[in-house]
Amino acid sequence: MAKVKQITAATNESQIYGQIKEILTSARAKAYAAVNFAMVEAYWLIGKQIVEAQAGNERAEYGTQLLKYLAEQLTRDFGTGFTVTNLKYMRQFHLTFPIRHALRGELGWTHYRQIMKVPDDKARAFYIDECVKSRWSTRQLERQINTHFYERLLSSQDKEAVAAEIQTTATPPDPKDFIRDPVVLEFLNIKPSPDLYEKDLETAVITHLQDFLLEMGRGFSFVARQKRLSFDGRDFYVDLVFYHYVLKCFVLIDLKMDDLAHQDLGQMQMYVNYYTREMMNDGDNPPIGIILCADKSEAVVRYTLAEGNRQIFASKYMLYLPTEQELKNELYLAIGMEEEKHKE
Repeated sequence: MAKVKQITAATNESQIYGQIKEILTSARAKAYAAVNFAMVEAYWLIGKQIVEAQAGNERAEYGTQLLKYLAEQLTRDFGTGFTVTNLKYMRQFHLTFPIRHALRGELGWTHYRQIMKVPDDKARAFYIDECVKSRWSTRQLERQINTHFYERLLSSQDKEAVAAEIQTTATPPDPKDFIRDPVVLEFLNIKPSPDLYEKDLETAVITHLQDFLLEMGRGFSFVARQKRLSFDGRDFYVDLVFYHYVLKCFVLIDLKMDDLAHQDLGQMQMYVNYYTREMMNDGDNPPIGIILCADKSEAVVRYTLAEGNRQIFASKYMLYLPTEQELKNELYLAIGMEEEKHKE
């Protein structure tokens, strides 16, 4: 009899927990949707204000001046996310979707950024409907647009086969992940913590390398950790960014916990190119990119230099940067220390 009571009590407790879990999951989902749609609506209204202001003044230079002024003021009062480029997106958002009540609450700002790239009205409506119905992530939506799914569907003789490509419903976003979405963090003016984007081991190794480079005393000045770079709705994070005041250049460091792949080299080259074109000041030398690969067999180090930078500066930088062996040793040390901690 006691055993039956225990089973019944456990079942009741499990049911109660299931009901509470459903309440919290539902509440978080509503919070996620509310923040996303509030952002979409706000950006649409900002775009409307800009369009109406520029319509009242036909001078092209006024439009440029207005966007620069707004970017400066909004950044000062509301934080990042209001660059001239982003304000142009908001203006285009209003022009592309002039009817406010037609906006879909299920879609976030990044979804709309992707859909705005589609020039045809019918194709845009199609992608919006399918995106909502199949709960596509922004990456899935981007793939369908880039592979011209709508055009292929129209021209195909076997429409059922083509349509079958998108019948798989995507996993719905985890509501707790919305606090890690950089676009949401920008909108709420919350500073993202590097810990949001790093795993425990990576966090510890990056911290160790950061301290090691600063303690070397060879001219390193810390700039940023998990520096976010955004390109067409995608976010990338450079693990560590320093400025070297002897070499007069940025030093970008990326840690890879798996084997080094060719994509990693291409990604670092993209970071180097971005800093070359957007962040260099007068008198700076081209940035230096360093990739550390913490695979189990050997710690691989690769230096990626801006194209054409192979002369005096290339030989000079080795006097001030840690050698490949020094970086390998520190990487081994950091990984070994953390693995020992986890064994304790």
